[in-house]
Amino acid sequence: MLSSALPRGAHAVLVTSGHLRHLEPGLQVPPLLLANSLIAAFSRAALPRLAFPLLRRLLAGAHPLRPDGFTFPPLVRAAPGPDTAAQLHACALRLGLLHPNVFASGSLVHAYLRFGRVAEAYRVFDEMPERDVPAWNAMLSGLCRNARAGDALALFGRMVGEGLAGDAVTLSSVLPMCVLLEDRALALVMHVYAVKHGLDGELFVCNALIDVYGKLGMLEEARWVFDGMALRDLVTWNSIISAYEQGGKVAAAVGLFHGMRESGVSPDVLTLVSLASAVAQCGDERGAKSAHCYVMRRGWDAGDIISGNAMVDMYAKLSKIEAAQRVFDNLPARDVVSWNTLITGYMQNGLSNEAIKTYNHMRNHEGLKLVQGTFVSVLPAYSNLGALQQGMRMHALSIKTGLNLDVYVSTCLIDLYAKCAKLAEALILFEHMPRRSTGTWNAIIAGLGVHGHGAKALDLFSKMQQEGSKPDHVTFVSLLAACSHAGLVDQGRSFFDSMQTMYGIVPIAKHYACMVDMLGRAGQLDEAFEFIQSMPIKPDSAVWGALLGACRIHGNVEMGKVASQNLYELDPENVGYYVLMSNMYAKIGKWDGVDAVRSLVWRQNLQKTPGWSSMEVKGSVSVFYSGNQTEPHPQHEEIQRELQDLLAKMKSLGYVPDYSFVLQDVEQDEKEQILNNHSERLAIAFGIINTPPRTPLHIYKNLRVCGDCHNATKYISKISEREIIVRDSNRFHHFKDGHCSCGDFW
Repeated sequence: MLSSALPRGAHAVLVTSGHLRHLEPGLQVPPLLLANSLIAAFSRAALPRLAFPLLRRLLAGAHPLRPDGFTFPPLVRAAPGPDTAAQLHACALRLGLLHPNVFASGSLVHAYLRFGRVAEAYRVFDEMPERDVPAWNAMLSGLCRNARAGDALALFGRMVGEGLAGDAVTLSSVLPMCVLLEDRALALVMHVYAVKHGLDGELFVCNALIDVYGKLGMLEEARWVFDGMALRDLVTWNSIISAYEQGGKVAAAVGLFHGMRESGVSPDVLTLVSLASAVAQCGDERGAKSAHCYVMRRGWDAGDIISGNAMVDMYAKLSKIEAAQRVFDNLPARDVVSWNTLITGYMQNGLSNEAIKTYNHMRNHEGLKLVQGTFVSVLPAYSNLGALQQGMRMHALSIKTGLNLDVYVSTCLIDLYAKCAKLAEALILFEHMPRRSTGTWNAIIAGLGVHGHGAKALDLFSKMQQEGSKPDHVTFVSLLAACSHAGLVDQGRSFFDSMQTMYGIVPIAKHYACMVDMLGRAGQLDEAFEFIQSMPIKPDSAVWGALLGACRIHGNVEMGKVASQNLYELDPENVGYYVLMSNMYAKIGKWDGVDAVRSLVWRQNLQKTPGWSSMEVKGSVSVFYSGNQTEPHPQHEEIQRELQDLLAKMKSLGYVPDYSFVLQDVEQDEKEQILNNHSERLAIAFGIINTPPRTPLHIYKNLRVCGDCHNATKYISKISEREIIVRDSNRFHHFKDGHCSCGDFW
């Protein structure tokens, strides 16, 4: 007969839970055992409202029973909040059930850490007279869940100091901290610890090592662990494929996927997520279609949102944005990640306007909560268009949602303000960040560099080193670019050497292009050419383009011809290189060369990349395209009158149009009209009409400013008595009183 102290239906729950399955029908079961079993069953079933009354009945019933060490752990695990956990803690203390019972104390440690109460968890842990490995693991895993990497490592050191050997769970708790701290040496130390204690043969530990090595970019070490494993499961294959995909070794990642299939292990959705990203980065459209077909055959496209999001991302990375949109439209359900993926896809394909429209639709019609990824995907779109006011609204939203202190969101905000010519605001944000990543330092260094503040960028790099942040290849691209814009050649050479000798970073094409650009701008063309000849990798179009740009600045036609010949082979459809060469010939009066270049353009039927410029006025962004607008601006006639008025005033001050920047074979007056309708001039005229006198104008252009527009803008800044800030594809130009901050070298 069951005790009357137990609630109605308790016997059925107890039998269902399996606790009475093997008991004889007539056996008398002690009431405390039944109560403990019921409490455990209710707790596992997430029914704390039924479990907690049992404790009260035990303590205050007609025949009170003293709870034992098995009563409290399931109750603590079921505690809905920190206050309930604290009440249970007090009750267990009064009954004297903690000190002799490691199990009960361990459950309290778990509970407090689950609610982020680290100090209380430490207090319980430190008061334990004896601590076994599970107790240490409880504390370690809880600290890791709360991202207390330093505390977790200190506790692990304390555990080792007390002579206690950890197990597989210990290692799996501590290893992720190596990623949080970006500490490769620590990962190697933990691997040695695993070998020393015979844990390197555990499948669980090996999978964790592969995952950590992959996230730290240590692909050789990850592969070494993988190759040494006698047994591999799905997690193993997913970890190694993801490691290679995230490490940029995408062809190897695809090869590993085929190896996985050959080994008889069936991929899951997570496998396909890594594979889709890998084939996209390989530019393998056929592989992408195969991956998509596999998803459809498994039926994941109809019910699994993760695979659907992966397909959207895959097509976007392949620049198949229409296909990405179709997949998105056909998703049976969409979450905030779906929208973020599509927004990022538009951004990656240079479609900032479409990215913003997609975000606005999500906000206005879907009612989804903004997450970190939303800010990270849409803020760069505002940065590209120079939509400062709209970007500032996003900043306000990030504060409202508490995401302004997130390191990735903060980095995007710093980039926004820097690219919108608000360097002071970008620096304030940077200085007030509670935690800085390498990406954060890169953003502010790059921002200072494109504004021509090379010395300040170098000072910040010194501070970055002092604070222990490790530079990456992007850091040195930003530093070399800053040196180039500021003419700091010696410092640039030093950085290029130190990135290899001090940091072990192997230069990629971007670093070589920055070096050529820096040497070329400084007039050291012969050294720049010799530098290209000595490169251990094949020079790409960015390298030869940097040399051609330098030849244009310094009028070295012969070397320019060499650079242009290489560019015609590497990137034959980029008409910008033909424009530069034509301009060089025109500058020295070599008109037969101009005609030859123009003939080449016409024969190949090349079209110049459409230039556009944008300007934000009263929170609205207007975009202007060079030449005839497909949809004329509402103020088209006013803008044209303003441009004609400016042109007349410029000519009175000595301006002479440079027709070498017009490739079309048209009459001279038509060439003048073409130049006067370049996108940046349309934007400047629009700004003059729509803003108060002497207000600074902020213009954003997708291409490099042409020489004639650069010259014209200097005149306009003097005529209008305005500062005109133009951000082109290469740098910022601050025009004021007829001068430009770039010193005419861009």
